Amino acid sequence: MAVLDLYNTLTKRIEEFKPNEDRKVRMYTCGPTVYHFAHIGNLRSYIMEDVLEKYLIYLGYDVTRVMNITDVGHLTSDADTGEDKMLKGAKREHKTVMEIAEFYKKAFFDDCARLNIKIPGIVEPATNCIPGFIHMIEALLDKGYAYEAGGNVYFDTSKLKNYYVLSSQNEEELQVGVRDDVEEDINKKNKTDFVLWFTKSKFDEQELKWESPWGAGYPGWHIECSCISIKHLGEYLDIHCGGVDNIFPHHTNEIAQSEAYLGHKWCNYWFHVQHLNNQSGKMSKSKGGFLTIPLLEEKGYNPLVYRMFCLQSHYRKPLLFSFDVLDNVKTAYEKLLNKIESLGSGGTLMEQEIEEYKEQFNSAMGSDLNTSQALTVLYDVLKSGLNDASKRYLIEDFDKVLSLGLLEGNTSSKEISKELAVLAEKLIEERNQARKNKDFARADAIREELAAKGIEIKDTREGTVWSLAR
Repeated sequence: MAVLDLYNTLTKRIEEFKPNEDRKVRMYTCGPTVYHFAHIGNLRSYIMEDVLEKYLIYLGYDVTRVMNITDVGHLTSDADTGEDKMLKGAKREHKTVMEIAEFYKKAFFDDCARLNIKIPGIVEPATNCIPGFIHMIEALLDKGYAYEAGGNVYFDTSKLKNYYVLSSQNEEELQVGVRDDVEEDINKKNKTDFVLWFTKSKFDEQELKWESPWGAGYPGWHIECSCISIKHLGEYLDIHCGGVDNIFPHHTNEIAQSEAYLGHKWCNYWFHVQHLNNQSGKMSKSKGGFLTIPLLEEKGYNPLVYRMFCLQSHYRKPLLFSFDVLDNVKTAYEKLLNKIESLGSGGTLMEQEIEEYKEQFNSAMGSDLNTSQALTVLYDVLKSGLNDASKRYLIEDFDKVLSLGLLEGNTSSKEISKELAVLAEKLIEERNQARKNKDFARADAIREELAAKGIEIKDTREGTVWSLAR
């Protein structure tokens, strides 16, 4: 059986992936802060996390994947300082914070659909989980890992033997380890302590506040991912995903609070995707003028050209974006589709040769998700002496992971397959049950999963009906 060797940020080496429970994988993804459109740099991480999940499924694992939606505000600095992103978005667009959250959550899932990114099975907005955040903070206070000061609640990093277990930084490097200048917080006992709950906010117009034992306020950035993961995936997590900019302090702080709360090791594998850079450096919303998927579409690029652009590079290498390179990928992608579209469908499957190419594909993908080499195997199939039926079989098989829409051709029309119809009915039934159980987060996640598959649903008096998106 094929295996997956994966680079683990925690151990700083490539390891054979072995989940806690045989053939079952518990996977967590840091989701978007829904205050603006996702730029293509953000989406590189989600593309590669999508490839990881789909390859695990390809290998026969039962994957449960959870993603949060940060809709409670998000400070722009790693030092718990700076502007509140949600509030900034609301002021920019003259909307309420929740209107901003809902609009950009939909925009994010629309981008996922365009990029063939599978929506995680469980998507949980942070605003759904305030009682859970409060419970975890109370437990950390009871255990002596947290303290109150100046109206806020802080995690005490001095209580840990190795706070920098993930980031390999030290206290002296903290000043250069953050994205913004560190502002001194006189309430902190230690420079590395971080806020679990704010009641004393410097944002006078903060809209979202909840009652707590410490007064009306809102949770710190880091607590939500720990709580949402533990809520849905239990005490032992197999893989935690994110961009490299999450390593410190976000994921470092997640480990600190989660393991202090649980009393044991929390997550075995940490998967991080490198930055997308342009000529001026890392792509960032704060610099303005960032590129989005709709903007690429306006310029005439199929979003899957950008997906292929990302797959041609290794996820652990910084990727330099330019339109010249994207143009080359566009040409290659269109030639690839044309070549596949010209294939016939006749012939008997050449089973031995098919298995040999599948072994090559697994060798590439199992080597720390070497998607570039996997694409090479795909091209080798097209150039091989296999008959067209065997080529089509392998292309469809590989595209379960690559998700480049290789058998959809160049036309925009889609036929409803029997499998798609059965899946739509199954998910709609599951969604209806979730709504009866008032599990609206799960119901929303199913709607987004259907949207990612090109299916629109409408709730009517006669029940839920569905159709292919136009």
